[in-house]
Amino acid sequence: MKRLTLMMMVAAWAISLTAQTAREEIEANKYVAGSNYLDYDRLFTPQALTPAPKGYVPFYMSHYGRHGSRWLISKDSYSSVVEPMQKAKMYGKLTAKGEEVLGQLESFVKLPVPNFPALDGQYEGAQLRLGDLSSVGERQHHGIGKRMAQNFPEIFKAKNVAIDARSTVVVRCILSMVAECEELMAANPTARIHNEVSEALQYYMNASRTGLVKTMREKAGAVKRQYGNLVKPDRLMQVLFNDQQWVADSLKADRLMYNLFEIATNMQSHDTDIDLYPLFNNDETYDQWRTRNIRWYVDYGPAPQTGGAMPFSQKNLLRNIIETADTITQTQATLRFGHEVCVMPLACLLELDDCAIAVDDLNELDKYWRNYRIYPMACNIQLIFYKPKKTVNSPFSIVNSKDILVKALLNERECRLPIKTTQYPYYNWADLRQYYLNKLDKFDQREAAEMSSKN
Repeated sequence: MKRLTLMMMVAAWAISLTAQTAREEIEANKYVAGSNYLDYDRLFTPQALTPAPKGYVPFYMSHYGRHGSRWLISKDSYSSVVEPMQKAKMYGKLTAKGEEVLGQLESFVKLPVPNFPALDGQYEGAQLRLGDLSSVGERQHHGIGKRMAQNFPEIFKAKNVAIDARSTVVVRCILSMVAECEELMAANPTARIHNEVSEALQYYMNASRTGLVKTMREKAGAVKRQYGNLVKPDRLMQVLFNDQQWVADSLKADRLMYNLFEIATNMQSHDTDIDLYPLFNNDETYDQWRTRNIRWYVDYGPAPQTGGAMPFSQKNLLRNIIETADTITQTQATLRFGHEVCVMPLACLLELDDCAIAVDDLNELDKYWRNYRIYPMACNIQLIFYKPKKTVNSPFSIVNSKDILVKALLNERECRLPIKTTQYPYYNWADLRQYYLNKLDKFDQREAAEMSSKN
């Protein structure tokens, strides 16, 4: 884990002189305040990729990607805002703006088509769409798949290339996989694409929190509660409601504001002209994002407050990446589709760029670690392996070769890896592989020692 040493702090300070702060980035692009609801295409900008070192050619991609933009997951995501506002309307407590906002929410969450009376008239369309991939999410994955083929034709346009694509059992992930595979098949009709979805894959595709990770995460609640005061609802309540005493007596204003912001930020997951962002001023937008940034860091990131253990929730996934790579003997690709709760900790476990940085003062977190750079909707990690051209038509073993190079893309941008190299962004795979295996083994030893001491 990378800790903020004096040298790193000086470097971060120097960078801040020329780079935008989180507040500036959010004010320039309000959508990034959505954290994990950020539309991938509002973040992604094409980046020229560094050519392969002389004499090398790409031959294998190992990938894990999140599903694309979706509907909110639970009915409460909508009802926790709509129902209190409907109650306020019944008692005459909404302002004109409050009435307008409620009307927008009701028109969106109910949806005129389809209308299912069996759902008692409450959120008819939204109830049946909870967690579903949206049209925006489908487009994101078509774009990613198309660029994969364009960026690495040596892999994806190779005749009869084998592409092993796997998904968690969640429908939005399966459909995201389908969208990318459609683009890969369009780019190369000879590709042999194998799709697989099974509970048997869940142990590494979307592993449950166990052992030390589970124990440390149970401590996260107390840490997060220290930062609940970042949500300041008073001004917004005055915009929406005409009786502040009624609000104090009848509503949980901070939760209402938090959940309304959730709906507002997720509107970018849909083809709609409803824009609820103007309800929040710059300070409120920034504070809402900063609250989420801290919570995600503590729950899934390399936070020292939770012992740096959370990224190891993906230890099975990293071992699968390594073990699968060990079997590669020809040009092919392994594509995995799942969730941000896997991509984000995996990026931290891999130590991509500064994803693994340890920040002791969470009030300063946004200076060093910003969630929207890691896991927007459709976020993805691509590891591309390169071999000497002289071995293209020769049998070889990736695990025994000292000549294999690898580079990492986080959301299609080249990034640093945690070992030394003289030809960034390319790294020696044998050295990187051993680094990760040592890291995993060290954690296993720590986990065994700490868990046994509790028994």
